[in-house]
Amino acid sequence: MTVHVTGKIRKPGVYLLPAGARVTDAVAAAGGVSRGASPGALNLARRLIDGEQIVVGAPAGQATQASTSTDPATTVLDLNSATTDQLEQLPGVGEVLAARIAEFRDAHGGFTTVEQLREVTGIGPRKYDEIKPKVRV
Repeated sequence: MTVHVTGKIRKPGVYLLPAGARVTDAVAAAGGVSRGASPGALNLARRLIDGEQIVVGAPAGQATQASTSTDPATTVLDLNSATTDQLEQLPGVGEVLAARIAEFRDAHGGFTTVEQLREVTGIGPRKYDEIKPKVRV
């Protein structure tokens, strides 16, 4: 998997890491946290998601980043890189459900299909049908 490590890091850049790698592995690959800095809000034990950006030393909620579009109505979110704030923009998804989607993603090493959303507690057939066209993997 490929990740971009930036922020308060010794060697910012794009790194190729093995499947199953964790945030701590990405930080180590980038030379570690800069002298006198801290990892901030990063969960160093979280499994990495291919294509994500790790921002070392960022405040809570900004530690990872996904691509965004200017119009939320036409945005198709990648389930494996969307932030919880972005997930909350999906129809019928609030703070709690966005957190459950992110927790499912982290626990399973990412989504492999959109259909896996059905396994997230709180997503029934109707909600799944509303969300499905607005997400991808």
